[in-house]
Amino acid sequence: MFETIIEFFEGIDPVLGALIATIFTWLLTALGAAFVFFFKQMKRSALDGMLGFTGGVMIAASFWSLLAPAIEMSEGEGFEKVLPAAVGFGLGALFLFGLDKILPHLHINFKASETEGIETNWHKTILLVLAITLHNIPEGLAVGVLFGGVAAGVPEATISGAVVLAIGIGIQNFPEGIAVAMPLRRQGASRRKSFNYGQLSAIVEPVAGVIGALAVSFFTPILPYALAFAAGAMVFVVVEEVIPETQQDKYTDIATLGFMGGFLIMMTLDVALG
Repeated sequence: MFETIIEFFEGIDPVLGALIATIFTWLLTALGAAFVFFFKQMKRSALDGMLGFTGGVMIAASFWSLLAPAIEMSEGEGFEKVLPAAVGFGLGALFLFGLDKILPHLHINFKASETEGIETNWHKTILLVLAITLHNIPEGLAVGVLFGGVAAGVPEATISGAVVLAIGIGIQNFPEGIAVAMPLRRQGASRRKSFNYGQLSAIVEPVAGVIGALAVSFFTPILPYALAFAAGAMVFVVVEEVIPETQQDKYTDIATLGFMGGFLIMMTLDVALG
């Protein structure tokens, strides 16, 4: 099955592959959000466990799929070899830091008074969706950058690695879709509106994926920087947003176990298949 998928992506343009792969990750978000058509609410412990799981996948992907290849493909020895990854990682974190300070948003499980970014009178629903949209920008970018490396002919960037990353991101997007849509439903939004907002939070992934693929395919030398940039952005999101969202109630142990499970699954996928 996996070999068939790889053969399919090897037969098409890598930029198109990035678009298809990130549409896949978006669709899994929509599939998770569709749970609101069958359930009105879900236990807080389950939601915290799901959020922890997404954080574990993102941290594992940041190293195994992004930082490690970025360091491996960099030339030189010692500090010279790690410099591109270090610079890219820092820039990615700063990029998300800037968005976090500018874009109005509200983390899941936080009170309306704890809205971040520029002050606004936007509805709480919109702010919740924008918070998850921040999560998804680096995810789509990460997949696109790897496909862009394939388009540029960089040996360390492989179709299998890009596909494994897309699968991992898709797996964590499924519970993320549930974790977005269910709180909206619990707050009184209709099933259709909860679903629409839940899946809409990931529509940015195909956009970011194509931008990342095009940027790297045209400017190949930036690949190690771009890989590390996506990693820095993802780690920032996990530490600043995902983990705090799981620490607002009494289910911190469940969230931690979810995190460990997500990390283990992504690490296994990347090492075994990537």
